[in-house]
Amino acid sequence: MFKKITTFALTVVGIIIVVGALVGTKLNQFSTMGAAGAAMVIPPETVTAATARDDSWETSITATGTITAVQGVTVSAEMAGKVVKIAFESGSTVQAGDLLVQIDTSVEEAQLRAADAASALAKLNLVRAHTLRENNTNSQADLDGADAQAKQAEAQAENIRAVIAKKTIRAPFAGRLGLRLVNLGQILKEGDGIVSLQTLDPIYADFSLPQQRLAVLNAGVVVRVTSDAAPGATFEGKINAVNPDVDPVTRNVRLQALLTNAGEKLRPGMFATITVVLPTKENVRVIPSSAVLYAPYGDSVFVIDEKKNEKTGQTEKILRQQFVRLGTARGDFVAVVSGLKEGESIVTSGVFKLRPGEAVVIDNALAPDAQLAPKPNDT
Repeated sequence: MFKKITTFALTVVGIIIVVGALVGTKLNQFSTMGAAGAAMVIPPETVTAATARDDSWETSITATGTITAVQGVTVSAEMAGKVVKIAFESGSTVQAGDLLVQIDTSVEEAQLRAADAASALAKLNLVRAHTLRENNTNSQADLDGADAQAKQAEAQAENIRAVIAKKTIRAPFAGRLGLRLVNLGQILKEGDGIVSLQTLDPIYADFSLPQQRLAVLNAGVVVRVTSDAAPGATFEGKINAVNPDVDPVTRNVRLQALLTNAGEKLRPGMFATITVVLPTKENVRVIPSSAVLYAPYGDSVFVIDEKKNEKTGQTEKILRQQFVRLGTARGDFVAVVSGLKEGESIVTSGVFKLRPGEAVVIDNALAPDAQLAPKPNDT
C-alpha cells in the first residue's frame, strides 16, 4: 500500500515538473516575442503628396443649347416650269449669285424679243413725236400718247425679264449646299424645294439661362461651346443677343452666341454644351480630388506634419487626418472651403489605406498629373 502511494506521489510530482517546464518555456518565448515587438519599428508608408494652394478660378455658367445657322434656307422654285439645267453638286460651297437651277424660259425669251422690238419702235415714235412737237406739227396729246406707249412697251419687256430671272434660280447668299432635291427634266411647282443652303462659319448657338443670371449676361460675354460631334474641340465666341423678354413658364431668358466654326464641324440642329465665362473670378484653395477620403460622416484629407521622434531624435513625417468642407470641383481639382491652410502638404493617392499617426515617406515619381482641363489619351 505504501509503495502504491509513493509511486502515485512521484508521478504527480513528475507531471507538475513537466507542466512547469512547459509553462516556463512558453512564458520565456512570449516575453522574448513581446520584447522583439516593442523593439520593432514599422517602416514608413511611401505616398505621393501635393501642397494646398490658392488659385483664381474663372466663374462660369453651363447650359445646353442648339446650333443654328446664321443664314439658312431651303431654296425653292418661285415659278412653275421644267428643269433644264442643274448647275451645282450636292454638298458643294457656293457664293451669293451662283446659278443653281435653270427652269425652261424658251417661251419667255421669245416673248422678250417681241417686247424689245415693240419697245424700240415705241422709243423711235417718241423721238419723232418730240421733233414734230418742236415744229408745232402735232399736238401735245400726240406727244403724251407716244410717251405712254414707250413706257408701256418698256414695262412689258421688264416684266418678261423678271419672269426669266425668277426661273433662273441663284444662291441668295454664300454657304454650303445640302442634298439635291430635283432632277433634270422634272416639272417643278411653285414652292417646290430644290436644295438646302446654310451658312456654317460663323454659326449661332442658341441657349437659355435662369432669369437670376440676367444681370451678368450682356452682349460681348465670352462663351465656349463643345459638342460630342466634335470630341476634344472647343469653339469660342461671344454673346451677341439677349432676348428682351423672359419665358413666363420657365422663367428663362433666351440668348444667342456667335461662334467661329473652323472646319465646319458644327452643323445646324446639333445639341451642344455652352459654357458662359463671366468676367468675375473666384479665389479658391485647391487640392487634387484624389487627396480626399470621402465618407458618410464627413470628407477628410491626410495632412503631412513633421515631428521629432523622441526615441531616435530624427524628424519624421507623420499623418494627421483633417476633416474639410469641399466646394466646387473642376477637372482634377476640388476647392476646399474650410479645414485646410495654404501651403499644407497632403497625401494625394492611396488615402483609403492610411491611418492617423502613421509615418510616411514622400515619393512623387509616380504622382498623378492633376489638370484643370484633363484630356485623357484613351477615350
